[in-house]
Amino acid sequence: MIQLTKLNGKLFTLNALYIEVIESFPDTTITLTNGHKYVVREPEHEVNMKISSFYRDICVLSPEKRHGGSGE
Repeated sequence: MIQLTKLNGKLFTLNALYIEVIESFPDTTITLTNGHKYVVREPEHEVNMKISSFYRDICVLSPEKRHGGSGE
């Protein structure tokens, strides 16, 4: 799960596993696999960093990427 901010300033938590598309229109718009859209204050690159961190936390990324080393 990642924490994001709606345009009105309210924080919410989104399950990043359901993100299908992230676009900047210039506002960052996140489309989920079910078609729901969320417009957030965070720039696209920050959302991508949060998603990568979430994936590492739940072990979706390889150990090399998780630990930043050679895996040994």
